[in-house]
Amino acid sequence: MIELKNITKIYEESKENSVTALKNINLTVKDGEVIVLRGASGSGKSTILSLIASLAKPTSGEVVVDGLRVSKLVDSFASAYRRDNIGIIFQKYNLIPSLSVSENIILPLVPLNLHVKEVEAKLESVLEKFHIVHRAYGLVKNLSGGEQQRVAIARANINNPKIILADEPTANLDEKLSLHFIEMLRELKRDGKTIIVATHDPLFFDLDIVDRVLEINHGVLL
Repeated sequence: MIELKNITKIYEESKENSVTALKNINLTVKDGEVIVLRGASGSGKSTILSLIASLAKPTSGEVVVDGLRVSKLVDSFASAYRRDNIGIIFQKYNLIPSLSVSENIILPLVPLNLHVKEVEAKLESVLEKFHIVHRAYGLVKNLSGGEQQRVAIARANINNPKIILADEPTANLDEKLSLHFIEMLRELKRDGKTIIVATHDPLFFDLDIVDRVLEINHGVLL
C-alpha cells in the first residue's frame, strides 16, 4: 500500500539553519496494517506522515502509495490524492471553531459538488459511527476535547479513505479519552483501513490491534 524508498528530507536546504528531518528512510506498509511510529518530538515522525499525505516533498527518494508516485505530484493533483485517499487526524484537530460540528465534518466534500442528499447520507453515517449525533448542530468551540477529537475523526473519514494518518492523536487527552480513541481505531482497523499513528504515548506500544511499532530517532528509522 505504502512505500518510502531511500527518503531524505532536509528543511531549509542550502541554508545555514537547514535541518535534516529524515535520513535514508525505507519503509513498506501493507494494506490494512496498523503501524505506530514511536519517537521523541522532533524525531521525524510527523515528517513521514506529511510525505505520505503529499503535504511535503522529499529532498531525495520517492513515496509510492497504491502504485502512485505521490512524491512527484504537483499541488493540484496532490490535493485530489489526499481528498480521495487520505484521512488525517491532527494533534490540535484543526477544526474551525465558528462552524458547527456538521459543517466541519463535511468540509472535505465541498470540492466534489455532490448532491445534498448524498452529503447528508455521508454525514449521517460518520456522525453515528463516531457517536457525535447529539452534537451535530452545535458549534465546535463549545465541545469538550474528546468531542472535538471525534469530530476530527469523523471529518477524516467522511470520504471513506483507504489510509488514516494520526499525528500525536492523544496528546491533548486524558487516559480515559485516549482509550476511547483507541477503541475507534479498533473499529477502523475492522473496516480494513491502513493506519499510521505517530506518537510517544505508551498506551499504543502494546496494543493487540498494532501490527508493528517502529522507532525513529533523529531522523533514522531503527
